[in-house]
Amino acid sequence: MEISQNDLITMLVSVLCGGVLGIEREYQNKSAGLRTIVLICLGATVFTMISLRIGGGDDRVAANIITGIGFIGAGVIFKENFNVKGLTTAAVIWIAAAIGMVIGVEEYNLAFVLSFIVILVLGGFAKLEFVIDFINHKRTYRITFTDDNLENIDRLVALAKEEKLQASVRHLSKSNNRLIVDFEVKGNKKHFPALTEQLVIKPEILGIEH
Repeated sequence: MEISQNDLITMLVSVLCGGVLGIEREYQNKSAGLRTIVLICLGATVFTMISLRIGGGDDRVAANIITGIGFIGAGVIFKENFNVKGLTTAAVIWIAAAIGMVIGVEEYNLAFVLSFIVILVLGGFAKLEFVIDFINHKRTYRITFTDDNLENIDRLVALAKEEKLQASVRHLSKSNNRLIVDFEVKGNKKHFPALTEQLVIKPEILGIEH
């Protein structure tokens, strides 16, 4: 198969657009960084180019690209304590493949616009997310009490209310005559340090994780 000048331009555009997204992920120290995103975008472009040449309007290759990217995206998602991390990076992998496919059909202008929009969302919306999270922050505390007295739950809910926060029980268990409770606490982020300080000094609390 002969490589034309148009093929080289298509692949270079793919590397450029993938690089723009990859640099942002690399700057944020994410697991899928510059090289990964560039290769995903370029791979999607090449597969789309091949699909057009050997299959015409056949969309089986496109469907398989989407399926394969789903597996890669799932690999960067992981659970850390009570939080799920990697969702944004997985979404970037997904959209990088989509941009690669757009480039593969030589819709360069659309690819550039999409890349710009993605960078705008990653950069601009991050600040908006920070503001929203500060106003309505959510955190899960796993608290181990020294005994299995259920009144401890009511005391903690009342304590959170005193600190202008809302607490609710997500999970409840007992071990060695000790009560272990996962509390989901919501409210303004500025009130959480005071709550944590109050929890640390409580004699009935043996351990705290959050």
